[in-house]
Amino acid sequence: MRILFVCTGNTCRSAIAEAIARKLIIERGLSDVELASAGTSAWDGAPASDGALLVGMERSLDLSQHRAQTLTRDLVSDADLVLAMGPHHLERIEALGGSGKSYLLTAFASHGASARPVNDPIGGELELYRATADELEQEVRRVFDRIMAERSSGTP
Repeated sequence: MRILFVCTGNTCRSAIAEAIARKLIIERGLSDVELASAGTSAWDGAPASDGALLVGMERSLDLSQHRAQTLTRDLVSDADLVLAMGPHHLERIEALGGSGKSYLLTAFASHGASARPVNDPIGGELELYRATADELEQEVRRVFDRIMAERSSGTP
C-alpha cells in the first residue's frame, strides 16, 4: 500500500505527517506500507521548515533528510491512498486523477465524521508547530487504526 500526504509546500504538514506515519508503520509492523509526501506548490528539493525540524526532534522524528517535491500526476497515480491537509489540496489531487482514492486527512481518519483542514503552521511560532504536530499525530494514528481495522475485516 502506498500512501501520499499532500499540503502546499511539502515542508511542514505533509512532511511531519509522513514522518509520523514512518514511525507508526515501524511500531505496528506494517512492512508493506510505502509513504511519500508532496506539495501543490512545493519548491523541489527544499528542506523541511525550521519549525518542522524542531518539533520533529522533540518527538524523535527525523526530518533532516526530507526534501520537498511537487505533486504530480505520477505521484497521484502511484498512490493507493492520498491524504490532503486542506480542501484546495484535495481539488488539485482530484484534478491530477486522484478521485476515488483521495480524502481530507481528517475525513479519512474519522470515517467522514469530520472534514476540516489541518492548520498550517508556516511562518508561525514554535507553539503553532507543536499544536499542528499534535493534531497530525492524532489524525495519522486514526488513519492507521482505520487501515488496520479494514485489513482485519477484509474491507478494501
